[in-house]
Amino acid sequence: EQSQSQRVTAGAYLNPIVSASAGRGSIRDPSSNVSIMERTITVEQPLEWLGKRAARQRVADAGLASALAGMDEAKVVLMADVKAAFFQLLFAQQDAQLARENLKTVEDLVKLVNARVSTREAPKFELVKATVELQKSRKDLARADNALLVARARLNTVTGRALGDGFVIEGAFEAIRSGLELRVLTDQALDRHPTLRRQQRVVEQSEFTIEKERASRMPDVSVIGQYHREAGDESVTAGVSVPLPLWYRRQGEIGTARGAHRRAQADRDRLQQELEQMIMQHFQEVRTAQQQMQVFEQGLLFQAKEAFDIAQFSFRHGATSLLEVIDAQRVYRQTLLEYAQAQADHSIAMARLER
Repeated sequence: EQSQSQRVTAGAYLNPIVSASAGRGSIRDPSSNVSIMERTITVEQPLEWLGKRAARQRVADAGLASALAGMDEAKVVLMADVKAAFFQLLFAQQDAQLARENLKTVEDLVKLVNARVSTREAPKFELVKATVELQKSRKDLARADNALLVARARLNTVTGRALGDGFVIEGAFEAIRSGLELRVLTDQALDRHPTLRRQQRVVEQSEFTIEKERASRMPDVSVIGQYHREAGDESVTAGVSVPLPLWYRRQGEIGTARGAHRRAQADRDRLQQELEQMIMQHFQEVRTAQQQMQVFEQGLLFQAKEAFDIAQFSFRHGATSLLEVIDAQRVYRQTLLEYAQAQADHSIAMARLER
């Protein structure tokens, strides 16, 4: 809205100036004794140099184009923020769910150990270890629930608090995409990214500002018309008013505009380099997360689950100790959690790469 209004301002014409004065006047001659209402009316119309007005309009047009590109940039950033917050909340939900399942498993183990201790099939120390593990599991659940609340608040914030307090999300993490090439992604970004388009408009705006300041060296001409009536005289005159740029020809304004133009060019180059660096960074994050996911999916998840099932079965039949079951359970839960973290990292890195 600000840039659109500046565009209207740039296309405006200079307003005319009207001045008037009046008062009693007389001729100081006893023979005539003339006394009338004297008056003067002056109309002045400034005429702006056409090149100056055209350059000012080009500056405003470039400013509006920059603002529109800035809107596109804000949408791109906001979409990435919403996606990242969604995947963070999705991971927090899985973390809390794993913590609850882990607590349920530990509670079952404590019941089993308590029954064995009561029948003296196991020493009391086994119950102490199981109780300690139960407290750890409850602590992990409290931590996961707190992280879940924070992630919910984050998603609600980036969506303008439109979700309310009792919302629920459903979804899945991003699947692995094949065929991503760094050079292609970089070329696409340099060709279409709104950040670069916005800064390019700023560069063009600064170029037009230089033209406007140079055109402003040409003074504006004012056309003047005047009607004057006084005692013994009446006249209608016309004339022009031209300021003479003898001592100062806007060297300071032109130099300032040149400096702003060079700075805008430097900012454009900096943004381009930062964009290339960010694409490379997030591209590598995507590849790393994909490799981690493949390690889990190609056997690590199955091996951890199998080891935990064997430990549980052996413990129920008295062939292994409680400590081994707890270790196997901790490894299995940590494996599931790290796999979910790898999925979340991959999805968030994809969202940032899209941005």
